[in-house]
Amino acid sequence: MNLKLFIPGPVNVLPEILEKMATEQIAHRSKIATNLQKGISEKLQKLMYTENLIILSTSSGSGIMEMAIKSCTKKRAAVFSVGAFGDRWYKMAVTNNIPADKFKSEPGMPTTPEMVEEALKTGKYDVVTVTHNETSSGIMNPVYEIGQVVAKYPDVIYLVDTVSSLGGAKVEVDKSNIDICLASTQKCLGLPPGLAVASVSEKAILRAETVENRGFYLDLLNVVNRVKKDYQYPSTPSTPHMWALDYQLDRIINVEGIDNRFDRHTHLASIVRDWANKHFKLYAKEGFYSNTVTTILNTKGNSVAELNKELATRGFMISNGYGDLKEKAFRIAHMADRQEEDLLALLNEIEAIWNL
Repeated sequence: MNLKLFIPGPVNVLPEILEKMATEQIAHRSKIATNLQKGISEKLQKLMYTENLIILSTSSGSGIMEMAIKSCTKKRAAVFSVGAFGDRWYKMAVTNNIPADKFKSEPGMPTTPEMVEEALKTGKYDVVTVTHNETSSGIMNPVYEIGQVVAKYPDVIYLVDTVSSLGGAKVEVDKSNIDICLASTQKCLGLPPGLAVASVSEKAILRAETVENRGFYLDLLNVVNRVKKDYQYPSTPSTPHMWALDYQLDRIINVEGIDNRFDRHTHLASIVRDWANKHFKLYAKEGFYSNTVTTILNTKGNSVAELNKELATRGFMISNGYGDLKEKAFRIAHMADRQEEDLLALLNEIEAIWNL
């Protein structure tokens, strides 16, 4: 049975996008490849509200996360975490022998500009990392406001993970002073997993030039210098993903419309929040709710695992709580090309199974 996925990635992919992945293979050093990758870059600049260089990576978003923190940290990184994926950035630093400190918010609470200011005024840090949208906790951080704080410290590089929000929530990269903004394709962009994207500022590139031991495959300069030359890459990229991404970006920009896409995600999120507040409680602090995935406290103590088993027989799938929140919460994602009709059907099925 083909399940309707309401998990925070991978998402269901439209048939016409999957068909684009079957496009005839091309030589990755050809002019066709250059034009394809150049077009994707220009479209991503529109979606990300940036004039910065765009890079693509045949990896998950974690690949560019590691590339960013390893290539841009010369002194020490301040890693801000509101859940599992902020913690992951810290683990990446530690395992790469990068000096770093983790600043973890209280459960359900966001990373605030005040927290960032407190860390940066010590003068200890030259990198700040923030998770824009944390899928484990359903928190969306105020990356614009944080960016205004970071801007007061010219030597600090601002790295932002928008893996689960790019294409589903508005992130104005340049206005937010973000130096590297990264994402994956298998969430709000509505593609299969296997490709990551990022915008990279000239400031980040200049910093990387001063950092030794950046690695090889994940060396930011290695990638950037080739992209600047001809929009190509040091290693063979996944051109099937690129054909699909190019097509999907055309749909987002020219068919649905960027603002309409953001509005749809906001509308779906409001439906889930209203439903959750009626029957349960939300995990995240009000005012910092994610517009792409909602984390709901399992206040009734029902088995989420058993719920998912029954939902599968009815054609749906949600996510259990992540890590320590397993069975204590459950998550409903509302991202990519998901429509209201299917979301309402899911909520009706949960109500029926749990007698809500």
